[in-house]
Amino acid sequence: MHITDIMLRESPTFSFEFFPPRTPEAAEILYHTIRDLESYMPHFVSVTYGAGGSTRDLTHDLVERIQHTTKLDPIPHLTCVCHDEEEIEAILIRYTKSAIGNILALGGDRPRGIDYDKARDSFQHAIDLVKFIRKFNESGAHPDRRGFGIGVAGFPEGHPATPNRLLEMDHLKAKVGAGADYIVTQLFFDNRDFYDFRERCALADIHVPIIAGIMPITSVSGLKRIAELAGGARFPARLLRALQRCENDPEMVRRVGVHFALEQCHDLLDNNVAGIHFYTLNRSDATRIIFDSLGIPRRRSAQAQTV
Repeated sequence: MHITDIMLRESPTFSFEFFPPRTPEAAEILYHTIRDLESYMPHFVSVTYGAGGSTRDLTHDLVERIQHTTKLDPIPHLTCVCHDEEEIEAILIRYTKSAIGNILALGGDRPRGIDYDKARDSFQHAIDLVKFIRKFNESGAHPDRRGFGIGVAGFPEGHPATPNRLLEMDHLKAKVGAGADYIVTQLFFDNRDFYDFRERCALADIHVPIIAGIMPITSVSGLKRIAELAGGARFPARLLRALQRCENDPEMVRRVGVHFALEQCHDLLDNNVAGIHFYTLNRSDATRIIFDSLGIPRRRSAQAQTV
């Protein structure tokens, strides 16, 4: 089922994201982490995509395994990086056969450690991928007559490659116009950035659901990794101050990070967020604590089977 259909019936949504394992053994461990979170019955789980092809088959296999052996609704990421049209079409056909309902269409990160020439990619920007998936949808190959639901990324703090915020919003509006049904944001730590982004979307006549991306900090090393992966995330001074007070106590760092994320979620829910997407870093403990503390009733298995 399309995410937008789910949101019409159940809003706000709650979802989890996992990044692809690098080995079959790691894939098995991750699968069990996902099964641990299955009892929370999220509205969907997303699986990211390795740049340059290093983990792509593991991603495809994991997505299909989730689809066929759990009650969860997996949404795979699909990126422009190192792909031609034939490869993307083959992946779409594979997911169609497994009745995957939604895809996140992303530009993708530049692969590391390999000789990469972006000019060789068939899809230079995420909008090109959105258009291609929409064209595939129109072929009628998918069991849902509308084809795949298409999600794209949003950047509350600004896209790192587009300093001009007006131009950035033009690009986002173009992706929605090309066929995107919903937006999942990059992680952020100041909710004011999200509310400003949501309002600018409305002013730009972008009216698709916007799901907020939240990542609880669980370690000082994780904080530094987040800053690198997110292209320079802004960390509020009050968060940094709290972390500095306990930086030599890993357990207290984790508690501070989880508490901060929990406060963010409460505030988002109070301000009518369409959904919250947890970047789990492939661990279930912090997400469990936040989810339990939000007091969200568990969805019934019967509901999940209709999703």
